Amino acid sequence: MIHQPDIYVASLDLIRLEDLINTLWNKHSPVRLSLEDELERAKIIDSFQLPDDIVSMNSTVELWVTKSDFPVYMTLVYPYGMKKDGSTLSILSPIGTALLGIKQGEEFYWPGRDGRNIKARLENILYQPERERHYNR
Repeated sequence: MIHQPDIYVASLDLIRLEDLINTLWNKHSPVRLSLEDELERAKIIDSFQLPDDIVSMNSTVELWVTKSDFPVYMTLVYPYGMKKDGSTLSILSPIGTALLGIKQGEEFYWPGRDGRNIKARLENILYQPERERHYNR
């Protein structure tokens, strides 16, 4: 079993994510269960006190995926915030769920399509709404 790092979720994100979960019609879908599991193990922090080095919803990050020769830049979004240009990552994707609440510099894992775990390192948080005091997102 792979050890996942501790995660920290902003209190306002928790409210919005719980609302999102309640809109998912299939109560037993792997996506829903995975997100519920992550939120259950998360340490909840007041949104106004979230440290700058934690990934929150709508954060833009730089990742290094194992076996990749270049960084990946993505913004973690709710499903309605997805863009077709590939710059966004849905919270309902395996990597999106795994990325939420990760601290800058940590490695994390998510299940690939073949069932094997994929490893990435969170190199940098380029934008975090809480750091910029953008709470209405």
